[in-house]
Amino acid sequence: MSFNAANRVRRPDSKYVIKLSDILDRVASYHPSPNIDLIKKAYVFAANKHKDQRRESGEPYLMHPLAVADLVAQLRLDESSICAGLLHDTVEDTDTTLEDVAALFNEQIAQLVDGLTKISKINFHSREERQAENFRKMIVAMSRDIRVILIKLCDRVHNMRTLDSLREEKQRKIARETLDIYAPLANRLGINWIKLELEDHCLKYLYPNDFYDLVEKVAQKKRDRDRYIDEVIRIIRGKMEEHGFNCEVAGRPKHFYSIWRKMRTKNLEFDQLYDIIAFRVIMNSVPECYEALGYLHTLWKPIPGRFKDYIALPKPNMYQSLHTSVLGPNGERVEIQIRTNDMHRVAEEGIAAHWRYKEGGASQLKDEKKFAWLKQLVEWQQDLKDPTEFLDSVRVDLFADEVYVFTPLGEVKVFPKGATPIDFAYAIHSEVGYHCAGAKVNGQIVPLNSQLRNGNIVEIITNPNKKPNKDWLKYANTARAKNRIRQFLRKEQRERSSEIGRELLEKSLRKYSMSYSKMAKSGKLESVFKELKVHSAEDLQINIGYGKIQPEAVVKLLVPQEKLDQPQAEEKPEGMLSTLLRKVAPKRKSTGVLIQGIDEVMVRFGRCCNPLPGDDIVGFITRGRGITIHLRECQQTLNEDPERRVEVQWDVKEKQMHPISIRVICSDQPGLLASISQAFTDKGVNIHQANCRSMTDSRAINIFQVLVADSEQLQRVCQAISQIKGVYSVERVRM
Repeated sequence: MSFNAANRVRRPDSKYVIKLSDILDRVASYHPSPNIDLIKKAYVFAANKHKDQRRESGEPYLMHPLAVADLVAQLRLDESSICAGLLHDTVEDTDTTLEDVAALFNEQIAQLVDGLTKISKINFHSREERQAENFRKMIVAMSRDIRVILIKLCDRVHNMRTLDSLREEKQRKIARETLDIYAPLANRLGINWIKLELEDHCLKYLYPNDFYDLVEKVAQKKRDRDRYIDEVIRIIRGKMEEHGFNCEVAGRPKHFYSIWRKMRTKNLEFDQLYDIIAFRVIMNSVPECYEALGYLHTLWKPIPGRFKDYIALPKPNMYQSLHTSVLGPNGERVEIQIRTNDMHRVAEEGIAAHWRYKEGGASQLKDEKKFAWLKQLVEWQQDLKDPTEFLDSVRVDLFADEVYVFTPLGEVKVFPKGATPIDFAYAIHSEVGYHCAGAKVNGQIVPLNSQLRNGNIVEIITNPNKKPNKDWLKYANTARAKNRIRQFLRKEQRERSSEIGRELLEKSLRKYSMSYSKMAKSGKLESVFKELKVHSAEDLQINIGYGKIQPEAVVKLLVPQEKLDQPQAEEKPEGMLSTLLRKVAPKRKSTGVLIQGIDEVMVRFGRCCNPLPGDDIVGFITRGRGITIHLRECQQTLNEDPERRVEVQWDVKEKQMHPISIRVICSDQPGLLASISQAFTDKGVNIHQANCRSMTDSRAINIFQVLVADSEQLQRVCQAISQIKGVYSVERVRM
């Protein structure tokens, strides 16, 4: 395909034409000397490779890489990034190899494309493991070059914009991943417009009824709201001009996801929301920002507790602004942000605003030390081999709201909201965390589970004899603290299991006048390691201690057959599964679970998550209680040692009913409970118990204990209830 033929692609259902020339013009507007020929070459290559491919919508596939490249240009990145945007799907979806990309373009572009290519040819045990490994790979690439994640965000933005053509199940899956990872990541990188757009798209596909209801309600009040915005802008601008300031003032409604989240978290109706309009005042300098704040507070009464100074204490993503809420005209709550032009550019562009070009066309980040949190991500991906643990660390720690506290020497420490002195201790040093005996906040001794608040001065009290216990996992909130505590507890567990395994082996071999210790020293265990697929004597002992290997299996490999055939006067010791798993062997059809590698053991289901047939599950060997089955995403699994994990799967041959709890939050109105009950009946679900209570805000919270056959039936009934007018949310209750 020639350049002229490939220069434009027409949407099949629109007159709108996407032109490469638009992208080239955009790049030339901010890049001092772009390599236009390189971008053209990448475009022609992508057009040729994707020429016979179409997206689910029916449009030419080339529309996607072209749109991604255009978004990359909007972030004002260099020509290598534009090329990677055009080529990002060639390695995954065509016969192109990374070697081809490196040879035709350069090694830098090939590395960017490699970081963007999904791991599609590896078999994973679960969706979450695949998701974690894809994200892990992207982080490794990001540690070498931050542009990888910026291009990936552009890719996700266009995918979300064109999600309508996919089936509903896939829409929800992609939207959930986007809300869990990519929208928060855009926020952490400070790219506000991407964060807002992704969140609104996610709301549309995850909660369509709520989304369209909100769109309608916002539209209904548009005229009154626009009039109010114009009035407030006029007053603010007049006040600033009165004191000799030139400034820019803008107002807009908060985006849909922000409004929806506030309604859910505070259990409010739309009409009960007051501060859904935000105003932005752009001043020329930092002193002017503080002066403007003072004048606005004399104009309107500030609302106590709603002022935040992110200029003096910038967010970790370098966001700076003054935030205040006031009682504006007509007593309406109004949120106002005050910042400089440079701060506004960083607020919108985030990390991309710190990009600069060097001689020779290369590019790099200014002030890379300001983005030290990126290194934290890399450390996590290296330390955390368990995919569930890794994703949990990313979601909880990296993307949470921040709390700013001080050390006794005045150093600022930033933690996720809900952090405790335990988190503070591990942030100082792992050894301080391991020996944390107490804490002082603002000079007063506080419990270790106390939540830190903005402005606290925190001091840790240590004791060399103190060590972590399992309760600390309930107190810790940061990934660093949780991971260090788990590592300590697992090390202790492994040591205990190794001792148990060694004792059992010694006891079993003594019956045949053999010594396990001598065999370990002589090297006679090498054949046992190979046969049982373990790496060392310690590994063998731990597996026996955990119950994964029975000592009798080792005895059979070490003791000659003639000795094994001789009757033993001494009573045989209990097998490991008898000792540790209490060998109760109900028929498999009564549990509905197949366990890989371990037979005839007791199976129980975790009460913390109540797994249902169809759910993604995992098993853990529990000493004295057989195998405990959890949802793979259950938080409790993060506290378990991955060494004790066994792969399990559903094997339901007969229909069984499982108890589950469903929480329904709805309007407190006559007849609604009857409609909800009818929805259960229509879907063949029996209500075992119901707990319904009215709230002071004209809402009702209902907990239904029901019996369902599997996760599919649960999903059907939840969907049916969510469509009832007056129902705000329906969710499965997990302890």
